[in-house]
Amino acid sequence: MEVFDQLDTPDDNVPPYMAMLNAPQRDAVLTIDGPVLMLAGAGTGKTAALTARLAHILYTRKAWPSEILAVTFTNKAAREMRERVGRHVGEAVEGMPWLGTFHSIGAKILRRHAELMGLQSNFTIIDTDDQLRLLKQLIQASEIDDKRFPARQLAGFIDGWKNRALNPSELSAADNELYAQGRGQEIYQLYQDRLKALNACDFGDLLLHALTLLKTHPDVLQQYQERFRYILVDEYQDTNAAQYLWLRLLAQKRKNICCVGDDDQSIYSWRGAEVANILRFEKDFPQAKVIRLEQNYRSTPQILAAASGLIASNSDRLGKTLWTEIDEGEKVKILGVWDGPEEARRVGDELESLQRSGEPLNDCAILVRAQFQTREFEDRFIAIGMPYRIVGGFRFYERAEIRDALAYLRVVNQPADDLAFERIVNTPKRGLGDKSVEKVHRLARASGSSLSQAAFDILDSDELPARARSALGNLMKYVAHWREQARQLCPADLVRLILDDCGYTAMLQAERSVEASGRLENLSELSRAMEEYENLGDFLEHVSLVMDNDASPDDDKVTIMTIHAAKGLEFHNTFLVGWEEGVFPSQRALDEGGTRSLEEERRLGYVAITRARKRCTILHAANRRIYGQWTSAIPSRFIGELPPETIEEESSLSGGASLWQANFSEREDPFAHLANDPERAAHRGPGWKRAAQSGSFDTRPRRLGESRQSAVSLGNKGRDDIVIGARIFHQKFGYGLVAEKEGNKLEIDFETSGRKRVLDSFVSLG
Repeated sequence: MEVFDQLDTPDDNVPPYMAMLNAPQRDAVLTIDGPVLMLAGAGTGKTAALTARLAHILYTRKAWPSEILAVTFTNKAAREMRERVGRHVGEAVEGMPWLGTFHSIGAKILRRHAELMGLQSNFTIIDTDDQLRLLKQLIQASEIDDKRFPARQLAGFIDGWKNRALNPSELSAADNELYAQGRGQEIYQLYQDRLKALNACDFGDLLLHALTLLKTHPDVLQQYQERFRYILVDEYQDTNAAQYLWLRLLAQKRKNICCVGDDDQSIYSWRGAEVANILRFEKDFPQAKVIRLEQNYRSTPQILAAASGLIASNSDRLGKTLWTEIDEGEKVKILGVWDGPEEARRVGDELESLQRSGEPLNDCAILVRAQFQTREFEDRFIAIGMPYRIVGGFRFYERAEIRDALAYLRVVNQPADDLAFERIVNTPKRGLGDKSVEKVHRLARASGSSLSQAAFDILDSDELPARARSALGNLMKYVAHWREQARQLCPADLVRLILDDCGYTAMLQAERSVEASGRLENLSELSRAMEEYENLGDFLEHVSLVMDNDASPDDDKVTIMTIHAAKGLEFHNTFLVGWEEGVFPSQRALDEGGTRSLEEERRLGYVAITRARKRCTILHAANRRIYGQWTSAIPSRFIGELPPETIEEESSLSGGASLWQANFSEREDPFAHLANDPERAAHRGPGWKRAAQSGSFDTRPRRLGESRQSAVSLGNKGRDDIVIGARIFHQKFGYGLVAEKEGNKLEIDFETSGRKRVLDSFVSLG
């Protein structure tokens, strides 16, 4: 019991909070003085060690409860820490006023010294809606085109600047140019001035003002440095620049700071987190002790070895080796499937098999890279009666942008649908005020007609102001046009037309934010889903059935969620879907962040694999619809980085070849089998049948708002418009010249990729 010699306990007994800890965890608890980095791998019991350390400080009377700063990222984590510590030290935990989230503690400090920051102590903390309303007022007053430079876009920039601890005067020239052609700093300053005039802060200010306070008032800084004898920080890898600088200032005097985190699980750069903060801990605190928690209590050795092999490809990491005493377990299964619909079917089959073997669905999870991927599984599970829940977001058809699009479709399909009309009449904003809309309502009630008919009728009067009449008139002209087009267009093309005509697509494109991009992806997935239906009525009926999946949340259900939302959770069985280039790793992340983003995507893969306790299945599809169009899908590079001895491969494609090792530029045409495989074609629905019968697909990913390119025949005879010497473009390999041609197979000398053999259906004339 030598490790307990330091314990200052009345009877020298081992405290209960130490009894179940392993040696490194005990070391982390007993190393009280000086800087400590607790590098805790996935499933290694870091919460137990952190709360035991906090209990130990109180139990040994190293500090009073009011002299400890304990910081978490969520209110839930703060509550759990308080409850756990309370079980060990009793009522003492109630005297810990400085245990909470970054923002709650920042607010507490700021209220105590509000006057030093030009505020009163009763300042208001505004929410996102109030922030957007205020920014819109400032944008309009500054005569900036709010359609070209929307308030939501500016709010995103301001949030990013505050995460980086930048006041308006500290913006770089590049930051200033981000908004309204060099007016970012100006509007940011106007916004901050207006907030102070209103005696208000936004959430970013709670940390930015607290940090500015400590930097500009040495006496205040000294007061808090003296107060906080010990500082404990959870999830340190997720700190942004403002949080990092704030903590470093507070810890500089005593240096009794313990940060707990895992550099391999830093996955939130999109909201300001900087993995560099944890990587430079030893540089910030030269006498720091790094304690690695490496014994995993969650996953099998096979799962841990696969995750460790994947993350080893990252260069920016401190490094650790996870191990476990759990039995060997099953290898990670790599499952190659034909396409997205088959992916959903295979997962459904596996879940039904697990159910029959007695596995609860509550212990099963499907983890997706992006929210639009959930739609395929929701539709499949409704069809087979598989109960599911969406965690960390809405079900696909419940998301705001999807509801908006469906409302437009409902108005086109059913003119008497007043609820749908109410939703679209001013979405997106088109200059119709509440009074004008109320006049339409009054006319509808008086005449006993639908809102849609009343809107048509009121345009023949002078009841509305000129601007409102013009806006409503344009909408109703479009509605009439869409109803006419509904007789000629398939549902998928109709929704694309509507979203472009009404300005919804342009509205989201103008925001240029991660959230807006995700919403555009969801709308693209909606149009993709509609290609399976012959008419609009059938599709809307299907949606109604899906939306009726409202069983009790306590029922046994499979969980569907993003990998980001799954961090901190664990399941017996996980299905990691869509592991293809462009989906995972995300093409947008690679385009915008290069190598740095690739490493974060790889960390996301590590997080995904380590959610599994017993079984982990990774799926990839040979063909995937992207933005509503079929495209050949190449397995994720991350599959190829998994140690071969930890995986077991299976493919539903002919031959069962190892797809991630294959040269996909030399694969057979992915659609050629349709002609000889009617069963595969049949179960893809009417949309697939139409495409197969016509023999044409547009394989270029098409975003909302783009026009459909001319269809390309996939027959073996080849395309007449491509000849030897022609310049072409390939989605993966770029530009090149045709060197040889045999039927639909081409030998092409690419400018950057060398000579490749490809199919003519995957190229366009350049």
